[in-house]
Formats: sequence, C-alpha cells, structure tokens
Amino acid sequence: MPPGEKGPPRILVSLATYNERDNLAPLVREVLERLPAAHVLVVDDNSPDGTGRLADEMAAADPRVRVLHRAGKLGLGTAILTAMRYAMDHDYDYLVNMDADFSHHPRYLPALVAGMDRHDVMIGSRYVPGGGTVAWPWSRRLMSWGVNLLVRLLFRIPAHDCSGAYRCYRVTKLRKAHLERLQSRGYSFQQEALYRCRRARSRLGETPIVFEDRRAGASKVSPREVVRSLSVLLVLGLRAFFGFDRP
Repeated sequence: MPPGEKGPPRILVSLATYNERDNLAPLVREVLERLPAAHVLVVDDNSPDGTGRLADEMAAADPRVRVLHRAGKLGLGTAILTAMRYAMDHDYDYLVNMDADFSHHPRYLPALVAGMDRHDVMIGSRYVPGGGTVAWPWSRRLMSWGVNLLVRLLFRIPAHDCSGAYRCYRVTKLRKAHLERLQSRGYSFQQEALYRCRRARSRLGETPIVFEDRRAGASKVSPREVVRSLSVLLVLGLRAFFGFDRP
C-alpha cells in the first residue's frame, strides 16, 4: 500500500449468543458472504445447548471467527459492551452489532457499512421508508412506538429507531462515548448507548431494514426485563432532559 493511503476499514461483527446453536452457523456463513473481509465475534453466555462449543469449532475452521466465553447469562447489554471493548482493544474501525437469531438479516450489512462514509453510527431502522416489521402483534408495535417516542423526547436523539440493536459504530467515537458510565445492562442498553454516542458528537444515520421473527429457538425477552429497562430509561431520560447528566 502506498504511503499515506488508507486501506479498507477493519470491521468486527458481534453476535451475543445464548442458546442459538441452530441459528449460529448459517448466520455466520451469511454474514461472511456479505462482508468477506470482516471478522465475527461470538460472545457466548455459557449456552446450555452447546452454542459456545459450536462457535469454538467454527473459529478453529475459519480464522475470521473469534469467540469470547462468559460465565453465564449476564445480559444483552453487557455482551454488547464486551464486544465494544474488544473492538477498541483490537483497533477495529467499525463495530457492527446484530441479533444472533436472524431477526436482523445479513442482507442489510453492506448498506450499514456504506453509510459510514458520512456517519459515525448507522442504525438499521424499522421506522424509515422501506423499513418495517413482520407479523408483530399490535401490543408489540405500540410498545416499540412508545419507547422510541420517549427516547426522542427525553434524550433529544434525532433518529426514528432508537431501540433496535442492528447498528454499525465508528470505534473512534466509542472511545469518546464514556462507556464506563453506562448504567443499562438489559434492553435499555440500546437507547443509552445511542445517547452516549450522541453526546460524543456522533453523526447518526439510518438505513431501512425489515425486522423478522427468529428462525429457531425462543425469545429471551421477559416481562420483568421490559419493566426494568423502561424504569432505567425513564430515570436516565429525565436526568438528560433536565441537564443533570454529566458530559
């Protein structure tokens, strides 16, 4: 490479897994078909179904696959935070986070990465033209709409979809986002992480995705976690709205 010429970005795609054995292999295969130069990081929470063992086998067969094992089910937010720290420690340029159950289809990965030419966080959005959801009941639609309205109002985030996990982050901005101040550990992590990136002057962009139901396995969302996450969001949002949050 000629002096001063920058090569293609180093991309890490993170997958937080707990009992996703049936989805993992086909998902990683499709991710690497869409982004052949990327690396995939599996953060497994000691899945009883053997997801972690399968990930180790895949890593042994393909050097683009890496695995981190955690002691138990420690929460989605902490798994994503682990991936963020890994991306920073290993000098990646972009970190893509996506669900490990095919609800976030790899077909959208090229558009997410392409948007990083002009943005620091690209959001796979269900709520911009061309985006949507498949077979969601009205109750789930209403809850998602309400959470996004709350976040846009209290945190003043100029994005349509603040609660989705399908995102690409510029790692240099993650370094400035004061991730050590994150309080969320569950599903409110997505909104708080976006708020922290916004406070770090990240330019936000959105590209449409269609959110699909998982292909295999069972959802990990519990009513108790939903209530806890909403409570955390409300407290953090009020602090941000009234200017009580630290820079």
